[in-house]
Amino acid sequence: MSFFSLIAVFLIEQLQPLHYRRVVEEPLFAWADFIQSRFDAGEYRQGVIAWCLAVLAPVVLVAVIYGFIFSLSPLLGWLFNAGVLYLTLGFRQFSHYYNEIDLALRMDDLPRARQLLGEWRGRSADGLGSQDIARLAIENGLLAAHRHVFAIILCFVLLPGPSGAVLYRMAALVRERWQAGISEERNDFPTFSARVFSIIDWLPARATAAAFAIVGDFEDALYCWRTQAPRWPDRNSGIVLAGGAGALGVQLGLPLGEGSEVSEGVALGLGEPAGIDFLQSAVGLVWRATVLWMMLLLLLGLASLVG
Repeated sequence: MSFFSLIAVFLIEQLQPLHYRRVVEEPLFAWADFIQSRFDAGEYRQGVIAWCLAVLAPVVLVAVIYGFIFSLSPLLGWLFNAGVLYLTLGFRQFSHYYNEIDLALRMDDLPRARQLLGEWRGRSADGLGSQDIARLAIENGLLAAHRHVFAIILCFVLLPGPSGAVLYRMAALVRERWQAGISEERNDFPTFSARVFSIIDWLPARATAAAFAIVGDFEDALYCWRTQAPRWPDRNSGIVLAGGAGALGVQLGLPLGEGSEVSEGVALGLGEPAGIDFLQSAVGLVWRATVLWMMLLLLLGLASLVG
């Protein structure tokens, strides 16, 4: 059922892309803001209670609904699975920015590429050159593929029904929203959301990096994963980026060109500096990893049927 649900969602998404920001992100951010406004007094314990209400309550609700619907009809359960996956998983949730940046760079339209990158990352990209824009687009693309596709698939397969997909998406969005709202004053409220998301993302991040290594340059990917990822501020993101950079044979995470307002990064990867030509190479890497995951799911499904 998992394999066919994923296939159906991938096909539907290509035919009818979801307006992710309006349909999913904004309502869930509003939900996270509502919970935070009721519980945030700067204490860690309040953050734990708020996270359970903001994340675990929807996950349990979805699991109960799925169990009830599946008991009525497995077909209805499958449709519910596909519907929830459609809201939580998909390339089209981020690929339009990536593709338009690629097109703008190939047309030498730097102002347009900077505008698109700034909208995508939520921070200014003024002053960035084409190489910096390409590098940041690849980094964002690899992380988005992990968080919108591979991590969702793994959590969907590991937990019953669509509850795993909801858990990952809700935990990621709540963590992002609450971390963004931190002021200069000490506030322990969002600490738990960051810690628990790091735990939830531990296995998916390593599975994504392993897939990149298998379909790319295996030795360089493992070398970068082992030696460079620990220096990245967020360990799980560093593993995904280091594995992807090594698999592609490209340098990511380097200090940005002068004039930008973006902080310096940590060197990841080996080989040539990122450029326009590597944008399509990264797309190929992600698609090959997707095919690998789907083949594994198909084999697991066949094995369960035979068993």
